[in-house]
Amino acid sequence: QVQLVESGGGWVQPGGSLRLSCAASGFTFIGYAMSWYRQAPGKERELVAALTSTAFNPNYADSVKGRFTISRDNAKNTIYLQMNSLKPEDTAVYFCRAVSLREGYWGQGTQVTVSS
Repeated sequence: QVQLVESGGGWVQPGGSLRLSCAASGFTFIGYAMSWYRQAPGKERELVAALTSTAFNPNYADSVKGRFTISRDNAKNTIYLQMNSLKPEDTAVYFCRAVSLREGYWGQGTQVTVSS
């Protein structure tokens, strides 16, 4: 059974930091590219950051470049999203995604709220 379980979301003040985790199971983690998406109320889901199976050449949305860092630990079947200098516009549900050439999976999401 494939599972992607996000954790680490919550409430933080502007300028603060959070670290999201996504624990994967039920598939060969190292063979999948991993990414983080987010969806704010009333908006479409958007790509935040992506990382290949070998953790080479991460990609970031322009809105998070220099503030967010995606990483993966293939030994723990886990990816992370370190989020620094958070802004109110970062408020959204954050989703983990695993993609191979043939299939893709989504996590259930974790809420991140940035407000004072």
